[in-house]
Amino acid sequence: MKLMISIGIFLGGMLGGWIGALMTHNNWFSGWSILLSVVGSFVGIWAGYKFGQYISD
Repeated sequence: MKLMISIGIFLGGMLGGWIGALMTHNNWFSGWSILLSVVGSFVGIWAGYKFGQYISD
């Protein structure tokens, strides 16, 4: 389960940061990029936890 949560944090943070960078014309250090990266990481934690539960059952 730890691996699934770690992958979720990585992918969610990267995807959120990428979307934020697209919104601000490739500025990876903008407020939107950082905020969406944090939100994506939390979503990744949740998704990784749920997926970990799914495969362990």
